[in-house]
Amino acid sequence: MRINDLLRYARERGDPIFSFEFFPPKTPEGERALFETVEALRPLGPAYVSVTYGAGGSTRHKTIDLVKRLKRESEVEAMAHVTCVGASRDEIAGVLDEVADAGVQNVLALRGDPPKGEATFTPHPEGFRWASELVAFVRSRPDRWRFCVGAAAYPEGHVETRDLALDLANLKTKVDAGADFLVTQLFFDNARYFGFVERARAAGITVPIVPGIMPFTNVEQVERFTALCGASIPPALRAAMEVRRADPDGARELGVAYASLQCADLLRRGAPGIHFYTLNRSPSTRAIVAALRSSEPWRESG
Repeated sequence: MRINDLLRYARERGDPIFSFEFFPPKTPEGERALFETVEALRPLGPAYVSVTYGAGGSTRHKTIDLVKRLKRESEVEAMAHVTCVGASRDEIAGVLDEVADAGVQNVLALRGDPPKGEATFTPHPEGFRWASELVAFVRSRPDRWRFCVGAAAYPEGHVETRDLALDLANLKTKVDAGADFLVTQLFFDNARYFGFVERARAAGITVPIVPGIMPFTNVEQVERFTALCGASIPPALRAAMEVRRADPDGARELGVAYASLQCADLLRRGAPGIHFYTLNRSPSTRAIVAALRSSEPWRESG
């Protein structure tokens, strides 16, 4: 099923959607664990799961194989990530043909990060420079590719441009090119999300904007990810993290507790759902979604 339809049906019921993002495992054991994780998530009613490309598109073929298997073998909808990195238009068209033939109906169109060791993004000479060009390309063959297209959004601005007005203009270009919904980069301050949604609506962006949340499991991990993506850590959370820097169990418990409160507030105030960056560690995410399902904070929104 198309994700824009899932979002619409959920909105009509007054419920949010929950989705989960994984990266391709490196070993057969990791692949088995991934499918066991997806099976364990099923009782929590996930709307869909997605599988990322590796840095620089390094796991493209494994990503597509996993998405096809998820579509074929599980009862959970799958979304394929597709990026511009290191690929020509013909190669991207081949990927889109392959996932379409497998019955996959959803893609997340991204520019992608530079390959490891490279500081800046260099487009393939026969490829695309911007995610908006990729979105338009996916839309260019409606007779062949009938995808629901998602795109990325950045509440604190893209790490390569901290000009929020310019970043919002770039986002509007992606939506105008045909993006059906948006998933945000991770953030830890909900005011950033709601301020961003307000600015986006004022700019004429009307598609659903799903917040992306990462339940962190250790302090070094969250510092590494925020340094890469440019997300900020609120002072109170940073202080709590510092106390638990040498306490793995305490850091994991803090990550679950903070993300649970953050998600409850987002849903209570009208977010259409939550997209979890799981880092292939599902116990924390399962605990959060189970708590949200049992408490239903979105019923308190008035």
